[in-house]
Amino acid sequence: MIQAKSLIEPYRTAFSNGTCEAIADVSVAKGGGGLGFGPHELLEAALATCVTMTVQMAAKKYDYPLEGASCSVRLDRTQPERVQLHYTVLLEGPLLTPEQVARLHAAVAHCPVAQTLSGGIKCVAVDP
Repeated sequence: MIQAKSLIEPYRTAFSNGTCEAIADVSVAKGGGGLGFGPHELLEAALATCVTMTVQMAAKKYDYPLEGASCSVRLDRTQPERVQLHYTVLLEGPLLTPEQVARLHAAVAHCPVAQTLSGGIKCVAVDP
């Protein structure tokens, strides 16, 4: 569970999982201080980090010579009725074969965050 709490500065919000803490904020143009990740950036980060971890786990499982992985994600809201997250995965490892690269890219389909986001999420308020 993530808990968030407003701070003194307008819109700045601390959030924690009980072990780690970080700051979210909005840009200066939107009235914030621009000193933390914006909420949509956190959504993008959730997918990017999960995809990167999923690829690393697959490489370890199959003992592939992956030296590094990265993922960039961009939220596309140009069609409000069809919001999309566009991502690119880059794999590092000069010894990776084309078949290994293809299998690692296919492993992204098993990314838990991608599966969650693709399932149609509802936000439901519950009483404290």
